Formats: sequence, structure tokens, C-alpha cells
Amino acid sequence: MFPIRDHNPSGRTPWVTWGLMTVNVLVFLSYWGDMQNVRVMNALWYDWAMIPARISDGGGYYTLFSSMFLHGGIMHLLGNMLFLWIFGDNIEDALGHVTYLGFYLASGVLAAVTQVVIDPGSGIPTVGASGAIAGVMGGYLLLFPRARVDILLILIVFFRVFPIPAWIMLAVWFAMQFLGGIGSDPQAGGVAYWAHAGGFVAGLVLIVPAWLARGGPAFWQRTHGHPPHPEAQYVVSRSRIPKVRRR
Repeated sequence: MFPIRDHNPSGRTPWVTWGLMTVNVLVFLSYWGDMQNVRVMNALWYDWAMIPARISDGGGYYTLFSSMFLHGGIMHLLGNMLFLWIFGDNIEDALGHVTYLGFYLASGVLAAVTQVVIDPGSGIPTVGASGAIAGVMGGYLLLFPRARVDILLILIVFFRVFPIPAWIMLAVWFAMQFLGGIGSDPQAGGVAYWAHAGGFVAGLVLIVPAWLARGGPAFWQRTHGHPPHPEAQYVVSRSRIPKVRRR
């Protein structure tokens, strides 16, 4: 189950979101051809990935930023860019271009710091925009909890797209990260669940001033948790394949 789009159109062109997506893709393409070269990739991860033990020893602080633009594979990149494309434009619309960029980067840094705090001695490199994007999702939850998000549900051979309130999708996602962090072995590598959870909470906290500026609880009462503008409507074209009835 994963989101494919929301029904929450933005009022301004999301230049920063598009720019972040472009930078992430270009950075990945710059080393994609070397991903099977162990020596090159080890050097890349050592120089630019966030390694908790290195941060704990007082070095490599720049990797709190640089690691946000590295990805471990094509599916890692595409998954992150999908979430950023769905949720990023609305937070950029709410905060403005410059403030949104600061919000995104701050969420990513705090996500990485969370991973360091949880496992300060780890020598496993951490990469990905997931922590920063989790912050965007946390901000989205506070501002637009009842915006409709279309979910693609896949059950073996059953496929269906249906809308659900954003708060359900985001709450389930956060719960999965939190439980994944509790149940995972920090030394085993894999998904940095605590960075995801930390980024989500960071975004939730960092968006509070914007939420209060709109009235806080009064904003929710006024909008009932929905976006304060008409939602987007999507029309699914009917299939041209003729129906065949069985006798």
C-alpha cells in the first residue's frame, strides 16, 4: 500500500520541490554507473554518507547535509521522489519557497541526528532523502490531516486505487517506522527507521509556527482538517476494451 497522489492542489509553482528532485536525480546519475564498483562506492560512502560513529567522534558534520542527496539504488530514489512530489508542493505553498527549503534541510539534519543519538557507535553509512521527506510528511499531517490521498493497494493479483484521509496514511507510515526501529538491529544495516521517525517528528514540530499563524485549533475548526481550497478532482477515463460476457 503506497500513495500515488493527493487531492490537494498547490497555489504556487513548487520550484524548490522540483529543484530538490532534480538535484537528487542528478547526484544519483553521477555515480549510478559505478554502483557495481566496490572501491569507488566505498570511497563515496565514506566521504559523503552520514556515519554515526564519525559524527560522534566530532567529524564529518557536513555529511548531515550531503547524505540527504545520496541514494542506495534506483528504487530507493524513486520511492523518495514519489513521496516528495506528492507532499512537498503543499508544504512549499504553505511556507513559501525560502522557508520551505530551510524546513526541508532542517528536517533532514534532525533526522540524521536522531539516528546518531540512537546508535552513536555505528559505522554503517546512512544515505537518502527519507528523513527530510519524513519531515515534509509530518508538516503535512498538521496542516492538512483530512486531505484526500489516493492509495494504490496491491494484494497479490488484486490492484485498486482508493482515497483515504491523509492522517490515516501518515499515521500508519509513522507507526511502521517506529515499530521497525524498535524491532530492528542497528548493527544489521537496512532501513534507518529512527531517522525516518525523527524526521517526521521534527517536521511536525517545525511546522507549528505556520499552523499557529493560521489560527492553530481555530484553523482546524474552520477547515475541518481539509485544505482551505477546493480539492483536485481526477477523472479516470473508461477503458476502450469491450466487455465480453460469459454464457
